[in-house]
Order: sequence, then structure tokens, then C-alpha cells
Amino acid sequence: MAVGSPAELPSSLSVTDLLAPFRSDPPGSAILCDFDGTLAPIVDDPAAARPLAGAAATLAGLARRYGCAGVISGRPAGFLAAHFGGRGLLLSGLYGLEEVDAGGAGRAAAGAERWRPAVEAAARAAEADLPADVGVERKGLSVTVHYRTSPAQGPAVARWAAAHAAASGLVLHPARMSCELRPPVRRDKGTVVAEVGAGRRQVCFLGDDLGDLSAFDALDRLAAAGATALRVGVASREAPAELLDRADTVVDGPAGALTLLRALLVGEQGPSGPLSEGQGPSGPLSREQAF
Repeated sequence: MAVGSPAELPSSLSVTDLLAPFRSDPPGSAILCDFDGTLAPIVDDPAAARPLAGAAATLAGLARRYGCAGVISGRPAGFLAAHFGGRGLLLSGLYGLEEVDAGGAGRAAAGAERWRPAVEAAARAAEADLPADVGVERKGLSVTVHYRTSPAQGPAVARWAAAHAAASGLVLHPARMSCELRPPVRRDKGTVVAEVGAGRRQVCFLGDDLGDLSAFDALDRLAAAGATALRVGVASREAPAELLDRADTVVDGPAGALTLLRALLVGEQGPSGPLSEGQGPSGPLSREQAF
């Protein structure tokens, strides 16, 4: 069975119905999700972001039960390893440019490492050229310029990033209240989802931002090839309408995302015994319930 586009879904199809193929065939399923805005609330200072309490343990349970569970994020591999390492999870950072190996170290995608000096030069230029109230986040193989705390700087940041990308050969990726410069390597969340999903019967991805659209694109292709593909949008005031419109179901923020993930562990042995239906901080919302 392949889940179709949201417009094709029966209005009565519940979250329980959507999760049923995964729960009935754990070995053939992959459960994947974003980090910021999905497992963790959005915060002004990227360094201060932390996963919700219980998120790492829930993902560890999914890794034990399902064929694959993991986090595909714009965060560096080292950040993901610090918060989710040692739990049997697939951890892919910088939109697929890095992955965490079995020893917990970050490993760059082919062709990416040689761009590290250009990325560092971009970070130094951003600090020199842009106002002090603009944040420059060094990620090693990419750099993100944030204007969340100074929204009025958005146009200036966008112009600077476009000009620097054209001059340096780096690629500009607009994001939520930020602009990111990355190496021109053909990697994104969608390529990771496609690689993980190859040969699997069910694949699910939870995301909340523009960078997650490539993951939804990959799920579309997997569905066309016969897999069950579940696209979960994580709603917030800043979530793009394009992503929520394409989702098969929408949950209310990171708490809703965590509840949906916990629903995939119904029957799994938890610290106080088997998890039961609905256990979690708040009930997962269907598309109809969310809006």
C-alpha cells in the first residue's frame, strides 16, 4: 500500500490507520525525523536547543524495534552524536553532508571536505560584513546566518548571502529566519531518505521546515515505487504552508511529534511496563484536528 497525496486521503483516515502498516511490519520499516522544530522547540540561540525530555529514549526504542530509526538534520554530526549517539540510530547531519559513524565520529560526504576553507572564509566574511545583531553559526561544512532576533535584517542577510554564494561557489539555501551557505555537493535530506528507504516496505519522515521538502519528495518517489510512505508535518507559527499542505498528517509541534513516535512503540516495554495507546505528552493531531 502506498499512501497517496493528502488530497487523495480519505477524510476518515486516522493517525492509527496511517501507522498500522509500520506497526504490523517493524523490520520492513524506517522511522526518520528532523531535529529543530520537530524533536526540539525552536530557540533564538541555536546552541541552546535541546531535544524534548524522552525524545532520545523514544528514538532508541524505535531503533530496537524497527528496521531503521534516525535523525536527519541540518545540525552538525557532532551535535547529533552528543544528543543521540550510542543508541543504534542513523544520524545524518548538515542535510546529508555528514553522518555519524559507528564510533560516534562525523564523516563527510564525498566531495564536501575540500569546501571547508571556503565555508570558514564565508563565516569570517559574514562576521565582518553584517551587523552585530546578526548571528553567524559555524557548522564546519556549512555556515548559517541567523536574523531571528533581528527580523529587519532579513533582506540585508539575503542579499549578502546571495552575493557571497555567487562569488565563492557555495550554494545558498534560505531557511527559517536564516540563510545557509553549503558546498555544491548533491546531498540533502531527500537523498538520505532515498538511501535509507531503498528496499524497505514502509518509510516515515517527520519535518517542519523548507529543508524537509526534499525528504517529502523522496517519499513521493518511494510511494510511486510501491512503498508505504508517510509524510508527517510538524505545525508551528513558522511552519511553511507548502510542507503542511503536502503532509499526510499534521501534529502540533515537537510534543505532538514525540507522541506520534511513541505511538509507534505501543506494546514496547517501557520503564514502567508496556506502553499503551495514547501514552505521551499530548495526543497526535490528524490534519483535520490540527486546523
